[in-house]
Amino acid sequence: MDDLPLELSGVAAWMSREGLGDGPIGDVSAILGGTQNVMLRFTQSGRDYVLRRGPRHLRPVSNSVILRETRVLRALAGTDVPHPALIAVCEDISILGDAVFYLMEPVEGFNAGSEMPELHASTVAVRHEMGLSMAAAVARLGAVDHVAVGLADFGKPAGFLERQVPRWLSELESYATFDNYPGPDIGDVGGVAGWLRERQPADFSPGIMHGDYHAANVMFSRRGPELVAIVDWEMCTIGDPLLDLGWMLATWYRPGDEPVLPNEFMVSGGLATPDELLQRYAQNTTRDLSDIDWYTVLSCFKLGIILEGTHARAAAGLAPKEIGDVLHTATVRLFERAMAIMDGE
Repeated sequence: MDDLPLELSGVAAWMSREGLGDGPIGDVSAILGGTQNVMLRFTQSGRDYVLRRGPRHLRPVSNSVILRETRVLRALAGTDVPHPALIAVCEDISILGDAVFYLMEPVEGFNAGSEMPELHASTVAVRHEMGLSMAAAVARLGAVDHVAVGLADFGKPAGFLERQVPRWLSELESYATFDNYPGPDIGDVGGVAGWLRERQPADFSPGIMHGDYHAANVMFSRRGPELVAIVDWEMCTIGDPLLDLGWMLATWYRPGDEPVLPNEFMVSGGLATPDELLQRYAQNTTRDLSDIDWYTVLSCFKLGIILEGTHARAAAGLAPKEIGDVLHTATVRLFERAMAIMDGE
């Protein structure tokens, strides 16, 4: 990252032309997290900014994904959904090494997937309410009229549920092309797929889906349990928002189970129960939640297959073995959770 100040000189000049501020950029620091995208916090003209761009080595879709994120953040302005406020977007790839980027307001909070402040680590009531705050926030997201906020063409909701099982079975089958991958020893994939097909809800009301809603993709206040921002919108689309709730329930710690994706928050004790999360969501939505077990099983199925992809790439030497092993274990636990829900546990 030694060359970042040199790169940011171009950003400073662009900001000046856009009327955002003048003079050099200072106090540059990297914001670390679970994404490969680059995020930097800095100051210019006495104002704090966060810059987000694609990874250092851009993939073919990196710039389009970043620009999709900006559409979502722009659309959410003025809603009651907690999110980072968008300041400006730069589509000129000559400014920052072939990468588009955007600037947003810093979020004053913390990511519970990577740290737990003393207040939250030591206070059961605060940790309990954190989960309920997550459930309420994602319910409010699903309640936004996506057409009214300019996202009518942002996804393809027609046939969304029907596409899920074949789409992710095809993804799993594609891993056979990775050298040395022994195949998906992850549980009864066919049994889960069959159950999902047989019980698929007849219809749904389309809305904004975050697409990867779990505790590491939100930020909480350092002063209490309130969720202050939903972050990492790169998987956002227009689909069935109940899949976000299912995703949260699929990854939520349940006493007696091994954690799916271990972090300090998930194993700290005193968390809201899945039923309590469901009740808080219900208080903030008009959606029918009677099929939520189906959405939770689908989330276990889909996320498990996604995580198994890293295990397959690790077998081929394309990802670190230790990460592949951890995510393979998470996949096994997700399929175990799916089977337990299917059995009524």
